[in-house]
Amino acid sequence: MTKTIFKGSTMLNPVPVVLITSKNKEGKINVFTVGWIGTACTKPPMITVAIKPERLSYDYIKESGDFVVNLPNSKMVREVDYCGVRSGKQIDKICEMNFTMDESKDVTAPIISECLVSLECKVKSITTLGSHDLFLAEIVNTHIDNTLIDIKGKIHFEKADLITYSHGEYFSVNSKPLGKFGYSVQKKNKTNKNHSKHKNKA
Repeated sequence: MTKTIFKGSTMLNPVPVVLITSKNKEGKINVFTVGWIGTACTKPPMITVAIKPERLSYDYIKESGDFVVNLPNSKMVREVDYCGVRSGKQIDKICEMNFTMDESKDVTAPIISECLVSLECKVKSITTLGSHDLFLAEIVNTHIDNTLIDIKGKIHFEKADLITYSHGEYFSVNSKPLGKFGYSVQKKNKTNKNHSKHKNKA
């Protein structure tokens, strides 16, 4: 396999694409699109978000100390793109995109009702890196639309029709899994083995 070597660059693809909402002390709300976000810790549940200091949301989040991560679906891809290329300093993106805003439980930033999954986050630290600053935040509450939860309480994210971002393009997440965590080392079911033997003999 032949490969071409490039200089170090941000080529981690695909990445989740989310809409982050924040609210300043004056009550002004903003939303912007983020692709550089990821899980950092399980206990307590924490995530990292990379934000440019010149973004309006940077000021809002730094001032309030919290934000909400909203997971959009493929039907919202136009809104996602718009909120990533337009600045809240010039226009009200929430109004332009006709988003319905709901109150959060424990943070000041609101939730986008149209998103089936939303994470309330409280900032724990901000690290200066270069072009971006890294926000480390704890997830204090997660809002899941009931349409994604079955009668046994299992959450079916595959039904959320989530989207990803890869090298300048948006893609929907395939609802059919390629495998399940741990399947590569899972022992085969003895019942299935016996059933296969009897089937072969027949």
